[in-house]
Amino acid sequence: MYYADYLQLEKITGAQEPESFKEGKIAAHDEMLFIIIHQAYELWFKQILFEVNSVIDIMGKPALNDNSPEMQTVVHRLKRVTTILKVLVQQIDIMETMTPMDFLDFRDMLRPASGFQSYQFKVMEAKLGLKFEHRHAQNYYTTQLKEKDIAFIKDAESGQSVLQLINAWLERMPFMTKDFWSNYEQVYVNSLAEAEKNNAASFAAIFNDASASAERNLSPKACRAALFIMLYRGYPMLELPFQLLDTLLEIDNQLGNWRNRHINMVRRMIGTRIGTGGSTGAGYLKEAMDKHYIFKELTQLNSFLIDRRKLPVLPKELVEKLGYS
Repeated sequence: MYYADYLQLEKITGAQEPESFKEGKIAAHDEMLFIIIHQAYELWFKQILFEVNSVIDIMGKPALNDNSPEMQTVVHRLKRVTTILKVLVQQIDIMETMTPMDFLDFRDMLRPASGFQSYQFKVMEAKLGLKFEHRHAQNYYTTQLKEKDIAFIKDAESGQSVLQLINAWLERMPFMTKDFWSNYEQVYVNSLAEAEKNNAASFAAIFNDASASAERNLSPKACRAALFIMLYRGYPMLELPFQLLDTLLEIDNQLGNWRNRHINMVRRMIGTRIGTGGSTGAGYLKEAMDKHYIFKELTQLNSFLIDRRKLPVLPKELVEKLGYS
């Protein structure tokens, strides 16, 4: 095996064809950087999808052994996703070595192409758990795409997502009793400051109200299990489940960082002008960032934590199940 052949470097390094370099045009030096940056993004999106699809395959099995190496694999691969997302954020530093005037040398040649047309990014959002009905500008988000790319997105939206599988996984947790939950609710309500008393109603709605809601992705039972894991994560049996939940929160955090850096970069490069794909540019990105938090229901559970010194003492038989015994 030869290095260049194995990596198909001839295809990769020959895949840059700047529009401004074509005959009869004035070459814009920074267009090469622009192309390579976005090609690198798409390669990383492909790797993220490869990892996420493997997680969906593992967690979608009819029976999943939480004490098996499979759950360790799930956590490991999702942590890899967070590391890749950090790299995507850092790549913007390279992009920002291009000035607004450098960009204007070739920007108009790109119309109507736009990063908004990255179908892989939309598939990634759907696979993680962003539903169509929760998207910003639903009537617009596929209008700039080719039919085959729209089909990839719709297929992802119709399949199981990481968020749906996490809900089913959390609902299986056997450790919590009704008595424990009643006790915890009372301790939590008593811990609230006067200005926080409204949180008692939110607590009941999130953890006890089983009525269907289109806005909910996690059931009350799943939310109770997730909170229990957060509260008692020090027990050996809950260490890996806590890492899983914490990694999902970090994925949202890094996606938010990427979107925020993207917004600032767009403002720096084009100000208030519209994007090459016809969107409102930075305005569209800001509204999407505010809405596209996938695991926000896990994040909101932090509102219902209490001081560890006030945690209800678990029964001895449960402590034995949660530890090495």
